[in-house]
Amino acid sequence: QVQLEEAGGGSVAPGGSLKLSCTPSSGFTFGDICMGWWRQAPGKELEGLATIDRKNRKEYGASVKGRFTISVDEAKNAFYLEINNVKEEDSAMYHCAIRRWQDYCDPTLIRIYATDWGQGTQVTVSS
Repeated sequence: QVQLEEAGGGSVAPGGSLKLSCTPSSGFTFGDICMGWWRQAPGKELEGLATIDRKNRKEYGASVKGRFTISVDEAKNAFYLEINNVKEEDSAMYHCAIRRWQDYCDPTLIRIYATDWGQGTQVTVSS
């Protein structure tokens, strides 16, 4: 199993920005995989946010499109989720995930078909 580690969470004021990172355990390199992010807030359902594949095709959930950006840096063996114009409803635990194939690479599907995911990083939005 691949260990994924998220970083970059914390407290942020509304309107601010955050960039979350996800790095796999040493020895794992990105191949033809799907990478993505989801979040879960207390009392709410898990929400798929964004996915990206090795052809750089990006998909976003409707609620975050335009404010969230997913990206990959192969040189650093990491992928990212940038959150702009943060809102209070963005407060949640954010998890990164991969699927070791490129099919089902969609924010609504990655949460079902992911093969590996991290423990999460907390984002708290408050003024």
